[in-house]
Amino acid sequence: MFIETAVDFMRFYADKCHHGKEEDILFNSLVGKPLTDSLRERAAQLTREHVVGRRSVGELSATRERYLAGDSGAVADAVRVLERIAEFYPDHIKREDAGFFIPLMDYYSKEEQDKMLEEFWEYDRMLIHEKYRLTVEGLLAKQARTQEAAVSG
Repeated sequence: MFIETAVDFMRFYADKCHHGKEEDILFNSLVGKPLTDSLRERAAQLTREHVVGRRSVGELSATRERYLAGDSGAVADAVRVLERIAEFYPDHIKREDAGFFIPLMDYYSKEEQDKMLEEFWEYDRMLIHEKYRLTVEGLLAKQARTQEAAVSG
C-alpha cells in the first residue's frame, strides 16, 4: 500500500501538478524573455530532471507490480529506488527554488506574476477534477468488469 500511495502522490502532485505547472505555464511564459544563458540552461536542466523523476517513479511502480507477481527481489529494488528518489528531490527542489524561481521573477512584472498565479490556480482546480473523474471512471470500469464476470460466471 505504501508504494502505491507514494507512486500516486509523486505522479499526481509532484509531476502532474507541480511539474505540469512549470512545464505548461511557467516555461511557456519564458518565450521571448531576455533570460541569461545560465537561466535558460537551468530551465533545460530542470526539464531533464523532471524526466529523471518520472522514470524513477515508473521504476518504483514496476517494483510494486513485480512484488505483487511474487518476485521477492522487488522489495530490495524498491528500497533502492526510494533511496534514489529521496536523494534526488531535495536537491531538485533546492535548484528550482533558489537557483531558478527566485531569480526568474526579476523578468516578470507584478501583473505578469499575478496572471501566472491565476493560471496556476486554474490549473490546480482542473487537475483536481481530472483526478477524481479518472477515479470515478476507474471504479465504474471495475464495477462493469465485476458485473460481466457475475453474468458469465
